[in-house]
Amino acid sequence: MFNIIFYEIRTTLRQAHSWLTPLLFFVMVITLFPLAIGPNESLLEKIAPGILWVAALLAILLSIGNLFRHDADEGYLDVMLLSPYPLTWLVLCKVMSHWLTHCLPLILISPILGFLLHLPAHEQYALFVSLLLGTPVLTLLGAIGAALVVGIRGHGLLLPILIMPLYIPVLIVGTATTQQSMAGCFAILGALLLFSLAFAPFLTGIALRIGVNQ
Repeated sequence: MFNIIFYEIRTTLRQAHSWLTPLLFFVMVITLFPLAIGPNESLLEKIAPGILWVAALLAILLSIGNLFRHDADEGYLDVMLLSPYPLTWLVLCKVMSHWLTHCLPLILISPILGFLLHLPAHEQYALFVSLLLGTPVLTLLGAIGAALVVGIRGHGLLLPILIMPLYIPVLIVGTATTQQSMAGCFAILGALLLFSLAFAPFLTGIALRIGVNQ
């Protein structure tokens, strides 16, 4: 399992555009808001959690479509489907490597961007933890949609339409972590993460078999 994860990480890091594009998109979207809204610190502080979460969601959505695309083009996906190892574990390795290379950089840079939006320190901590719990859920749920459309050329907006209804509850709970019910929101995000870990890799494996046969 660790060998597969390290292999996926090395392969991704060799393709700089693969992980730099979502990161640069995340930074550009957030830095444009202060320029558009103006230097109103109270307004920026109020909308900062929503801005950061929406930008992170769109950055993940930008990269999740290629989760299985290159494997399908190179024939590696067929090897995964015929492998004696459980497909659920192979999918989980792919998802974990994608989160480490595409989502973790967004989380690490979020405090700096939160400072740009005049977010207080305690709210930055809450937002950091919420992204740490919520982005794996977005990746796991997005993998299901990416697997379904892997056999469709030029799927365009089909993937966002499929997985956006699943993303909305995570977005609502994630942005609510800066409110008074912070502990409850963390508990809900943790429950969503455990639920996604239990079922999303298995469902993604089924979706891969369906998507390849399309």
